[in-house]
Amino acid sequence: MVSHTRLKSFLTGLALYVMAAALIGYFGVNAYTGKYGLHAQAALDQEMVALTAELARLKQERLVLEQRVSLLRAESLDPDMLDERARFQLEFAHPRDLVRVINRN
Repeated sequence: MVSHTRLKSFLTGLALYVMAAALIGYFGVNAYTGKYGLHAQAALDQEMVALTAELARLKQERLVLEQRVSLLRAESLDPDMLDERARFQLEFAHPRDLVRVINRN
């Protein structure tokens, strides 16, 4: 009877230690391989660099477009820009313009 009680208390203690070790192991593995773990940090850094480069490109593109739009405003209307946009929108060519047709098959 005494040996049965001692065995039961030993197995209970061992089970608690095993469960604690498994829980610590689970969180340790998850900290390394999880979605925001150490292993995923490199992928997040690469994505951040790519998105920063794309943001810089889009800002530059926006500046160019804002400059072109400012040329079309009534205060600073550029006749050449207006002529270019009208010809493009209306698909119009001046009789003295040289038009080259390119066939893309």
